[in-house]
Amino acid sequence: MFDRNAVVIHSSVNFFHLIGTHAMNYRHIYHAGNFADCLKHIILTRILSYLQKKDKAYFVLDTHAGIGQYDLSSEEAQKTGEWQNGIGRLLAMDKAAIPPAIHASLSDYLSIIERLNPTENTENSLRLYPGSPKLVEQMARPIDRALFIEKHPADAETLMYTMGRNRQLHVRQDDGWQALRADLPPKERRGMVLVDPPFEEPDEYVRMVDAFLQGYRRWATGIYCLWYPIKARRDVDDAAEILANSGIENVLRAELIIHKLDTAKRLNGTGLFIINPPYTLHDELKQLLPFLANVFGQDARRSSLEWISPAQ
Repeated sequence: MFDRNAVVIHSSVNFFHLIGTHAMNYRHIYHAGNFADCLKHIILTRILSYLQKKDKAYFVLDTHAGIGQYDLSSEEAQKTGEWQNGIGRLLAMDKAAIPPAIHASLSDYLSIIERLNPTENTENSLRLYPGSPKLVEQMARPIDRALFIEKHPADAETLMYTMGRNRQLHVRQDDGWQALRADLPPKERRGMVLVDPPFEEPDEYVRMVDAFLQGYRRWATGIYCLWYPIKARRDVDDAAEILANSGIENVLRAELIIHKLDTAKRLNGTGLFIINPPYTLHDELKQLLPFLANVFGQDARRSSLEWISPAQ
């Protein structure tokens, strides 16, 4: 019997060797399940949960989808061990010690991880970590639809295996930046767009905001999540300034800092620009972000939540 969970995780590495110099440098397996993934994916599940409060269908566009799920026992994941200070710390917590409101915000996210890892969830037993496509798949109802874009040919192939044959959840090997123009607006009136590029280029922050603005002009009512790493503060602030001056309302900025901002050579923190967030999300994040800062923090434990441009 074909076991998709057991097979697809390593296949992107095999394809990577086949395509040689045409492959991109970034491989998310080295970073899967780290604190930045946790924040991004928790917020993703909270938005999907909100969208499911209504019976009508929603649409999800994931512009930089990756391979869908990751094997944390692989050589690549074990080499960096980033997941141990991310999802590893979260799963190691005593659930009884987590405040009820925080537990509610984490419930969908942690439940999916538990389903993918049937044995007792401890740091030592965790193997499969869901990327955003897998989280979307696990939460999608039969009426909902998603499009996962992955530029890397090998990773797109792997993602197709991971997602299986589901006509509502479509995988396409393509440029995610182009998808923001070509695939919006969707036929559904409700939904969200997740943009989380690998940030291989120095101007990726501004490029992300520019690409978002093109998509927003086509679908102004969608929920947009623009994920970014925090290394050098200036790059992030430049992107925030563009958003603030864009004239777009209802823009929320959520950040988590785990290292002192004294060097740009490491991942010091992470954040998301959230455009048209669900009305409940601000209050949830107001409690959740300080909690996560304490869980993931190393030589710094800070979080921030602000309206770049509030709704009028």
